[in-house]
Amino acid sequence: MNSINQKILNLFPSSKWLQNYSSANFKSDFFAACIVLTMLVPQGMAYAMLAGLPPIMGIYASILPMIIYAFIGSSTTLSVGPVAIISMMIFATLNPLFPIGTVAYIEAACLLSILVGFISLLLGFFRFGFLIQLISHPVIKSFVIASALLIALGQVKFLLDIPLKANNIPEFISTLIPNIHLSNLLTISTSLAAIMILVCIPKLFKNDVIIKLSPLLLVVCSIGIVFLLNLDQYGLKTVGMIPSGLPDLKFPTWNIELVETLLPSAFMIAMISFVESLAIAQATAIKKRDDLNSNQELIALGLANISAGISSGFAVSGSLSRTVVNADAGAQTPMSGVLSSLLMIFVGLYFTGFFQNLPLAILAATILVSIWKLVSLVPFIETWKYSKADGLAMLATFIGVTCIDISTGLVIGIILTFILLLWRISRPHIAQIGLVEGTQHFRNVSRYNVITMSTISSFRVDENLNFLNAHVLKGSVITELSKNNQIQHVIINCSSISNIDLSALEMLEELNLELSILAIQLHLSEVKSPVMDRLLDSRLIKELTGHIFLTHYQAIQEISVKTSDN
Repeated sequence: MNSINQKILNLFPSSKWLQNYSSANFKSDFFAACIVLTMLVPQGMAYAMLAGLPPIMGIYASILPMIIYAFIGSSTTLSVGPVAIISMMIFATLNPLFPIGTVAYIEAACLLSILVGFISLLLGFFRFGFLIQLISHPVIKSFVIASALLIALGQVKFLLDIPLKANNIPEFISTLIPNIHLSNLLTISTSLAAIMILVCIPKLFKNDVIIKLSPLLLVVCSIGIVFLLNLDQYGLKTVGMIPSGLPDLKFPTWNIELVETLLPSAFMIAMISFVESLAIAQATAIKKRDDLNSNQELIALGLANISAGISSGFAVSGSLSRTVVNADAGAQTPMSGVLSSLLMIFVGLYFTGFFQNLPLAILAATILVSIWKLVSLVPFIETWKYSKADGLAMLATFIGVTCIDISTGLVIGIILTFILLLWRISRPHIAQIGLVEGTQHFRNVSRYNVITMSTISSFRVDENLNFLNAHVLKGSVITELSKNNQIQHVIINCSSISNIDLSALEMLEELNLELSILAIQLHLSEVKSPVMDRLLDSRLIKELTGHIFLTHYQAIQEISVKTSDN
């Protein structure tokens, strides 16, 4: 029974914080929910527009997913809902398939969200949370920067009120040049004013509340100005009529062909949603003492995306800006997410008509200012200085995303991650080591002034031994033998080896045999228990010409005595 209860607790982390929930927690969570709501309403509508969907879907996507995550997720502060990068990926996936704004486009967006959810759910149930490690951090940074740049470029059509495409930079340039003369002066003025306000407020005011409320205040003021001056009659485009009420819970129209078409993008979106959400949750985990579980996060995000898809929403993820604001506003438990959802229901029922005069340029300016902070050359420069290989991976990912499309760029990044991983594993650091005088420690002979013996050659392999790198160790031994014909003993220090595969084991057996022909003994030192367990049943142990020593110092001491006796 205890094991069953533990499984329930693991599946529903909310059962832990609900047991000790207090009125003080409620006050803190409610205040945080109100602050998050001021960001969520304009952001949700803006990101829906970014995905090529009606603004109301941004509100729909902010209701059930947050409630689901609050009870299933393992982070107490993560705010789940519409985010810019996922919206951009949705647009990049659906734009080539259906006309924007059509019923087919909207249904496909809901289906895409459900597919993302099922993929995440399956990965979580089968404990594939380790997949986050398949994408290197430099590649993720490059992907985020490139996506942010495309998102920013995608807003230009609303800032200028001209027809543009921005799936990639070449497409953006090719559509901008012939249409730039169609720009609307009133729209441009509105856009510039909004950008100036959003940029200057944080510099003029040090009050965090004012800074956090500035996007909502801008939205409210712009709606009032458009209404009073009838600016929509002078060519300033607005959101227009937004239906009130809540969506029906239904499964979107689908067929096998459409599912097969959407699956690759769904997998990419699921991966990015997971990577982004877990990275954001980790940013506040230490402060909140959250016990994050990557598999649990996959399950929670999966159910959140499924709920979004069946409630006329679109794919969601963790939001960095809203999560930070939620934590800073004093959220104590995931109840703040539930309260935010309930407040969004209130907005969807009674306040959608209020937003019909909201200029599209204002929403675009809000996205542009918030996302442009992510566009920076500094990570590229720092990465290049540290590692040319990682720098090239970042550059290739950036070019793939900005010059081809988001999914292709991410695939390029993942492939390069694997190539770099295999390249590094195949080039292990192998040091010839000697004794540091006056100690029992051994260091690289090329870096330290150490004591060595002409009859003994010691090697340390700083990597697990496998089929990719076993030949490198053998090559190092052969190279040393060619330089010194006095060698009688070869010792391999295994202190950094945690695993040896069959190919590496066969290499050691061959090396042992070949050295024995030359009357040279092969020894092992500091072998870890997992490796020793693998070796016990091998032919190497039975045929090893030398010995296995507990420490390398012990090996040198005993072998040097035997050598001197001879």
